[in-house]
Amino acid sequence: MAPIPGSGLAKGLAVTLRTMTRKTVTEPYPDAQPELPPRTRGVIGLFEENCTVCMLCARECPDWCIYIDSHKETVPPAAPGGRERSRNVLDRFAIDFALCMYCGICIEVCPFDALFWSPEFEYAETDIHELTHERDKLREWMWTVPAPPALDPAAEEPKELAAARKAAEKLAAAQAASNAPQPPEPNAPQGGES
Repeated sequence: MAPIPGSGLAKGLAVTLRTMTRKTVTEPYPDAQPELPPRTRGVIGLFEENCTVCMLCARECPDWCIYIDSHKETVPPAAPGGRERSRNVLDRFAIDFALCMYCGICIEVCPFDALFWSPEFEYAETDIHELTHERDKLREWMWTVPAPPALDPAAEEPKELAAARKAAEKLAAAQAASNAPQPPEPNAPQGGES
């Protein structure tokens, strides 16, 4: 059966009329905070303890809005007779949110989980130069990062956990076998015979 000419227009107008007759719902924003979706991209929070100054985030940023400065420090040997090691120490970590396009590449490439999305969105400034936030401000936003969603109970166990569990079970079995009492050998001489 062929559609009636103009039926699509009538359906569209019906939707428009239904929407027009409903009461509008405006959220009173400054008085009540909006209900944000769980994966909201607000600002980037820095977990400074995990940062190894590998510079991957700054190199992969398409806008070059991440500024990192560091210096090398010599760490004494962990054991006597060992050699000294050098490590990078973070001096400055800043993000210019006037340039940032919130793509999330820096968060995805960070191999040490030092950067996270925070749902915080109220960080407007009157001067554009004040949108470059240093590591102390990024650290404050870290505490607003929501906890990760719970794992699906029906999901397959991660390979890393399965391998670790298998190794732990093998080690426990080896320790149990070594701690078990050994039966005497059948051909061994008894205590009173010579």
